[in-house]
Amino acid sequence: MPTDTLSITFAALADPTRRQILAMLARGEMSVTQLAEPFDMTMPAVSKHLKVLERAGLIVRGREAQWRPAKLQAAPLKEASDWVEQYRQNWEDSFDRLDAYLKTIQNK
Repeated sequence: MPTDTLSITFAALADPTRRQILAMLARGEMSVTQLAEPFDMTMPAVSKHLKVLERAGLIVRGREAQWRPAKLQAAPLKEASDWVEQYRQNWEDSFDRLDAYLKTIQNK
């Protein structure tokens, strides 16, 4: 059974905490402790968010002694961006047609 990676990516991105974690990781690798600092939640709660991001392929977790740094993986974000881009282009084309139509009405 094929996996719908786009749905998994959007589900992971649906939570604002996870989006903030990704924004933090965009600056570089971080530990769970570092990632937990700005949030008012327990370490296990932050770890659960990291597991969701990891299952979605948005982060990878390394192992350096007792430190398990998390690192951003951008490929699923690119796939989501490409999907959204199709619809953005559609809306731009629609607005361009509307603009042209409004100009013809104004010229009459």
